[in-house]
Amino acid sequence: MTFSQLGLHSDLLKAIADQNYQSPTPIQQQAIPVLLTGKDVLAAAQTGTGKTAAFTLPLIQKLHTEKLPCKGGRCKVLILTPTRELAAQVANNVETYSKYTRLKSVVAFGGVGINPQMIKLKRGCDFLIATPGRLLDLYQQNAVRFDDIQTFVLDEADRMLDMGFIHDIKRIIKLLPNKRQNLLFSATFSDPIRKLAANIVHEPVEISVAAKNTTSSSVNHSVVHVLKGNKSKLLAELINIEKWQQVLVFSRTKHGANRIAKQLNARDISAAAIHGNKSQGARTKALAEFKSGKVRVLVATDIAARGIDIKQLPQVVNFDLPNVAEDYVHRIGRTGRAGETGQAISFVTEEDIDLVAGIQNLIKQVIEVKHIKGFSLSSPLKTPDLKAVKAKRPKKPKNRRSTANHR
Repeated sequence: MTFSQLGLHSDLLKAIADQNYQSPTPIQQQAIPVLLTGKDVLAAAQTGTGKTAAFTLPLIQKLHTEKLPCKGGRCKVLILTPTRELAAQVANNVETYSKYTRLKSVVAFGGVGINPQMIKLKRGCDFLIATPGRLLDLYQQNAVRFDDIQTFVLDEADRMLDMGFIHDIKRIIKLLPNKRQNLLFSATFSDPIRKLAANIVHEPVEISVAAKNTTSSSVNHSVVHVLKGNKSKLLAELINIEKWQQVLVFSRTKHGANRIAKQLNARDISAAAIHGNKSQGARTKALAEFKSGKVRVLVATDIAARGIDIKQLPQVVNFDLPNVAEDYVHRIGRTGRAGETGQAISFVTEEDIDLVAGIQNLIKQVIEVKHIKGFSLSSPLKTPDLKAVKAKRPKKPKNRRSTANHR
């Protein structure tokens, strides 16, 4: 199937061709025709499946063919995302695919000054891509009104719930016009997601392109059993021996991310860290330098890495395993995206065995153990059999302050 067979406008097809995309992904094949009809959609898709284009392309077409002018302080499509990085990624998609149209978009998130965003909104826009906290700030300052919204998109709804944004989402929904198209995208159709969807989508078309909590077949993932004190040396050794030029490394903590980046730089391996305590300017700069190749290693926490979209990212390393088994799927899904192949490797210490068991129970497969000469334990750790240990569930945030840094 080709993009032209999906009924897309020639101006969009030209923009798609500029990106050298040959054919639509499964989520795009299923979602685009439905969205063009104006129906509500409830979609489950793993990261890296092309879901952002699946909803931005038909929405751009809808507004492009209508050719109705924007009104000051208003928008026609509202896209809500959980993190700054994802908001920036979606905004980049909108800009890329609408390059041959006259559509205007504004992206709004915390961590940067609100005044420039208010100035842009005064002129009106077709697309407003925002994080929940900053959107409510803008509304409370009368910088934006929702009267003209035709379509509401809730992206990565599962992460929204994990980050404690449920109350903000409910407040925003109450402010929207009753008559609108609603799109909800999530990695899974969990019970909490279905409960949330019941208050947003109306008689939706359900689309699912991947089994729940499964890893992509395009990612070759493995573990190395190692002493905790040797993890930094092992990471540097792998980068040098394997000649990795672009590596995304996951740290469990912000402090750990800083430490790993510092240790790599001390070994003449260019690295940068991104996490919630970094300013938006620093995070944007680090990501740009990583994409351009100026920085070989990007060390990130889970929340900061959500929404990072890097074409053909070849390598992901779990320096620390995630406490929540589901996050393992999201992490290694940063590589092997949209038809490309990728490799993910996790460092496992003796204290991580229960975490490994939880991950294996979740994905229903035993992860391959690799031996790295000079670093692997002489006696491999024994991992409990499948279903012996239940996957840990994410903890609910204790209060709103816990998500303040991610507005």
